[in-house]
Amino acid sequence: MTSDLQSQLEELRIEAQKAITDADSLESLEGLRVNYLGKKGQLSILLRGMGKLSAEERPKIGAIANVVKEALQNNLDKQRAALETAKIQAQIEAETIDVTMPGVFRPQGRIHPLNSVIDRALDIFVGMGYTVAAGPEMESDYYNFEALNTPPDHPARDMQDTFYLPDGNMLRTHTSSVQIRFMEESEPPIRIIAPGRVYRRDTVDATHSAVFHQLELLAVDEGLTFTDLKGTVKEFLEAMFGEIEDIRFRASYFPFTEPSAEVDLKWKGRWLEVMGCGMVDPNVLKAVGYDPEVYTGFAAGFGVERFAMVLHQLDDIRRVYASDLRFLQQF
Repeated sequence: MTSDLQSQLEELRIEAQKAITDADSLESLEGLRVNYLGKKGQLSILLRGMGKLSAEERPKIGAIANVVKEALQNNLDKQRAALETAKIQAQIEAETIDVTMPGVFRPQGRIHPLNSVIDRALDIFVGMGYTVAAGPEMESDYYNFEALNTPPDHPARDMQDTFYLPDGNMLRTHTSSVQIRFMEESEPPIRIIAPGRVYRRDTVDATHSAVFHQLELLAVDEGLTFTDLKGTVKEFLEAMFGEIEDIRFRASYFPFTEPSAEVDLKWKGRWLEVMGCGMVDPNVLKAVGYDPEVYTGFAAGFGVERFAMVLHQLDDIRRVYASDLRFLQQF
């Protein structure tokens, strides 16, 4: 009986070790563990015969069974480690990214026509040496009107009557207030470009909006003249519109510039009014502590929506605010 159990245990060890070595997956290896070492496995079945052995034979067979069990467990552990390493290596190889392959392009959206006009204009002026400046959209009466040579009783306020707040402040009617704030904190020479959202009490229609965007430029230095202003505006418009047929300056009025002008350009066979400009009024320079006997400056500005409507041939200003994807996906 003892010799039979010994031979059966040895045969079981040889058979199990071969099966474990040939296992090619963690699932099949787990099946082998249950088959040989489980509670109802082959080793347990063989050891049930120990009950028929004498007291002297049982320790000997028990020791042999423990050796077989330990050998099989070691084989299982080694094969499991090998299979896990192989699995990880295969996963690494399958998920390896070839950095020499071209990337997959996924469009992130389109630039809004207003943003594209602003970005294009800023690129042009930054290329001329201007610095981008920004300021708050909620302004005081001083920065929005008084410092810009527009006292409380000035009739020009009627053209820019705006949204007033309970604390006496207002939503700015132009980005000229940014120029005042920048000049208060800076010494000449300065060259800035100020884009931003502005607010006016306009009746909304195809060409007007109570909320729109402006972009204004300001240059202050010794010896600046209207000729410098004309040259700057001409360079900007040619860069913005491409080939233009003609440019003309018409005398106009703005409370913060003197002399002032409206700028028209002839583009694709028709005249377009595109922006306003002028030499900075001496009172504005005095308000920020500049000596108008030493320094002169010029300023100009335009409505971003107006440029977008011309460049993209839009028929209604309200389209740029509607968030209609059928419209926006054209750009």
